[in-house]
Amino acid sequence: SWPMALKLTLVMWFIYDSGVNERFPTVGIIGAGQLARMTVAPAAALGINLLLFAQSSDDSAAQIAPHTVGNYRDLSALQEFAAKCDVITFEHELVPLSVIKGLEAAGVKVSPSSGSFQYSQDKAAMRQKLAAYPGPKWRVIKDASDSFDFPFIAKKISGGYDGRGVWKISNRAELEEVLKGNPQILIEELIDFDCEIAVMVARSAHGQATTWAPTQTVQSEGICTLTISPAPVISQVVAEKAQHLALSIANDISLIGVMAVELFVMGDELFINELAMRPHNSGHWTIDGSRTSQFEQHLRAILDLPLGDPAMTAGFSVMANILGGAKTDMYRPYLHLMARNPQLKFHQYKKEVRKGRKIGHVTAVGENLLELTEVAEHARDYMSGEIDE
Repeated sequence: SWPMALKLTLVMWFIYDSGVNERFPTVGIIGAGQLARMTVAPAAALGINLLLFAQSSDDSAAQIAPHTVGNYRDLSALQEFAAKCDVITFEHELVPLSVIKGLEAAGVKVSPSSGSFQYSQDKAAMRQKLAAYPGPKWRVIKDASDSFDFPFIAKKISGGYDGRGVWKISNRAELEEVLKGNPQILIEELIDFDCEIAVMVARSAHGQATTWAPTQTVQSEGICTLTISPAPVISQVVAEKAQHLALSIANDISLIGVMAVELFVMGDELFINELAMRPHNSGHWTIDGSRTSQFEQHLRAILDLPLGDPAMTAGFSVMANILGGAKTDMYRPYLHLMARNPQLKFHQYKKEVRKGRKIGHVTAVGENLLELTEVAEHARDYMSGEIDE
């Protein structure tokens, strides 16, 4: 008979060769835009396999990662895709809830679940779920006669983003025009806020949860153009209150993954605006400014791994979104900007340049907020073609 040591060696070789102890999970992401693209690097670092469900091989993340092309509304196509994955997650809110529930009914592990995800898809359901939390007065209406006193905010109940599907309504004629294209809408009290902030929160299946520093978001025509972390316009008391709200909401909706909680600030009061059940633009700064980025944390959370440290690596992190403009060559600006500000970090999404479209972002991290903001805004405006020096 073989010596015991040799037998043990053969057994260990078989276990190793069969992958029993070496198998890393495969995460399937429905969507292949820039959020999926920015998940590629932390997945590779952790040895996690990514598989994307893209609309086109030209999609931002599909250019650099394995993917399947299909229609995210097609349940059978998604079931075939999911069979290759250990867990399915999302990078946008457009997948119909019925399709998500169909995947779950077929035994697919989906994170966040349909029960949580609905609150980022259906603004009326979100308002109902968060009725006990601070927020504007709201109502779902089908008829102009059922509205608040003007002015107020009207929103599509589902499908709106980046300022689309959101209207400031000043009179009955404007309201009737919106109702022509929407059988029912959500209307909300107009909050005269001082600023807007967002809190990124992560929660795992075991209930471990973390938040990052609250972030001030600066909007232009409904599109975020700049974020500053930590938000310099709020007190420490308000910052801690915002983080507590985010953690409480994450627990109440049984979140698994990363979520953005967008808030209005008026004095010391907070009003919940919207939820985004995925990595979010207001958390892009975490790639360069936090010990654990929102993208790595999302992977850890949906795989139920211990969560990473969300602490900042410097006093401030300023992120500026590059929007499509007059320039189409996004590489040549490096010559000027890298020489002018070597501390800048660039993130290109490799998307077709279209006016107003987010095609990349830059981040500056350090201790001097005034200088960091100037550096990030200059790079943003130079790359977008608004300035030429």
